[in-house]
Amino acid sequence: MSVSVSDENAEQEPAAQQVSAFLERRREQIAQRWADAALFRTVFTVSRDEAVEAGRAVAAALAAVAAAGRPDDIRASGFEAVRDQLGRMAASRARTGADADRIADEVAALREPVTDLLRAEFPDPYAPEAQECVVALTVLMGTLRLVVMETAVSASEELIARQREQLHEVATPVIKLWESTVAVPLIGTLDSARSQVVMESLLNAIVAERARYAILDITGVPTVDSLVAQHLMKTVAAARLMGAECIVSGIRPAIAQTIVHLGIDLGTVLTRGSLADALAYALSRQGVGIGPVAAAEAALTADAGAR
Repeated sequence: MSVSVSDENAEQEPAAQQVSAFLERRREQIAQRWADAALFRTVFTVSRDEAVEAGRAVAAALAAVAAAGRPDDIRASGFEAVRDQLGRMAASRARTGADADRIADEVAALREPVTDLLRAEFPDPYAPEAQECVVALTVLMGTLRLVVMETAVSASEELIARQREQLHEVATPVIKLWESTVAVPLIGTLDSARSQVVMESLLNAIVAERARYAILDITGVPTVDSLVAQHLMKTVAAARLMGAECIVSGIRPAIAQTIVHLGIDLGTVLTRGSLADALAYALSRQGVGIGPVAAAEAALTADAGAR
């Protein structure tokens, strides 16, 4: 004979405790129903058993939260056991195109099958005691919804941060142009975060390639202000500390005028008008000559040495 939350021993228990006992007792039935719900069905597509197992874990967590008398507390310790799992489920739904509102609705949809099971526990499903338990369950499921959304937002922020970092890395490739010569073609705005990625990537490439010459090509940088110039100076200084001579190329006439107008001193930085000129300089310093550009660069280098 099954025990229901309407038994005399349960009549004096607080509603949250009765809900906790119900969740423990009906955990398998709840998990089976949840396995067919959109949130579980669309995440666990390989095996329904995985969805059922996940449902059991969530039901057990809810039972623990209710037993602790904290059905409205998103920080309740009972949620910790499934917080990561809930976050992965929400992230999985987000990757398939579900927005936050849809995920929240799918979590809210988990309440109805549990409520139906809970009402069936009472001879009169609309008696005051039954209503109190339903209210307690509703609060608990609402808290679950908040936990899922909070975890989803946190996971989304982490994903965005990782994607931003990956984008910075992709947008700042280090290219080996010749033996002992590497280059970083910069395109777009150069902010502090990206400048740090540029510096780290360049220094790692200098070590990996044993580069003696490093070229920073800013042809694709739309504007150069004092902040960008400061980032370039720091990168040049760091490259020098690693034993590489750094050349800044791609300084267009408009950027040159801006630098002069701002009073930025790039006197200690070796500059060239184009990436080809910078490469020719690096090659000539290594005794490699390619075509008339390299010959002219070699003559310029010799002339500078004679002075």
